[in-house]
Amino acid sequence: MYLAHLKLKNFRCFKDLELSPPTGITIFVGGNAQGKTTLLEAIYLLAIAKAFRAENEREVVNWQEVMNVGQAFVDGVISNSGESTRVIVGYQVVGDPQTDRTELKPHNLRYAVRKEIRVGGVRRTASGLVGLLNVVLFSANDIDLIQGSPATRRRYLDILISQADSLYLKALQRYRRVLHQRNQLLRLIHAKRAGGDELEFWNRELAREGAFIIQRRCQVMGIISATGRQILLELTGDREELDLIYGSNVQLDEGIQIAEEAFLVALESSRQKDFLLGSTSVGPHRDDFKILVNGRNMDTFSSRGQARTLGLTLRLAEAAYLKAFKGEPIVLLDDVLSELDFERRHLVLERVRSYDQIFLTATEIGPFQKNFLSESALCEINAGSAKWI
Repeated sequence: MYLAHLKLKNFRCFKDLELSPPTGITIFVGGNAQGKTTLLEAIYLLAIAKAFRAENEREVVNWQEVMNVGQAFVDGVISNSGESTRVIVGYQVVGDPQTDRTELKPHNLRYAVRKEIRVGGVRRTASGLVGLLNVVLFSANDIDLIQGSPATRRRYLDILISQADSLYLKALQRYRRVLHQRNQLLRLIHAKRAGGDELEFWNRELAREGAFIIQRRCQVMGIISATGRQILLELTGDREELDLIYGSNVQLDEGIQIAEEAFLVALESSRQKDFLLGSTSVGPHRDDFKILVNGRNMDTFSSRGQARTLGLTLRLAEAAYLKAFKGEPIVLLDDVLSELDFERRHLVLERVRSYDQIFLTATEIGPFQKNFLSESALCEINAGSAKWI
């Protein structure tokens, strides 16, 4: 699987760009704030339907240009086993038609950005896109997988599993809808506008979806832990041994039926607390996993350098998992090699170079070995333009 063609229109700093990247290694090289990371973000968008640096859809639109044409998009052609699929993620600016379009600006809340996804010309939802193109993104923010919030680690697991397992993604979406309904009911109960007996239905629904999610997370965590252990030993010269331990506030047992019943018990035990909070305090939306190295918890004891190495380890394990259970992912590395020493940089590059297609960003090519550069395509990015060199 690889990206055969990429076209950007009014996407961040790119007014109009087309690239036909080769398979193998492509290095986007250029100064800071020239658009290198935006290209990786566009590729990631074609897989996940969300731009990884954006808090909302308004941020990715080039407002200065879009006021003339009213739209922005990322257009990609994915090649897989000799077949090509075109994916378009488009952004349409909508607002008051009576308002002067010269007032189009990111902070002008009279205008909204509507996203539309098409696969092979057919409109799709975001969930209908995920899994078509698999990607693994390495970024400087991966240090947050170690030292950041539990939500960051849950997101890591959810994106990883969703790309390989559509049933998991659907269960996750259903769980979030049920969770929203249950939380709304809890707030009504707290305000004495509903009775507690109405919770039983939503508890059953939440337990069914949540038990499945927890079970799948635990299964995948076991695989990622074993793979990550071997990777970290390699990266640290056999000095550091990794263990990943999934932690839940729902009792973990073998069998989905037992897990459902355990979830219901946990919901009943937290009933009064949930009434007071107006939200659900137990379930996979509250879970986390521990990252232990030689038995020490890394969210407390890791240095910045160690956390960066562990972040790389988790991403390498993610790539290995997708390759084993779904097929070759596209690997994206956003300036993550500059802070590594020569040996670890070499080990990371040796591990990723076996994938069908790899995209790296760098401010200079000096740190790369000659044999690696000889196998790579170089593309210079400057002020929203690209040139093969």
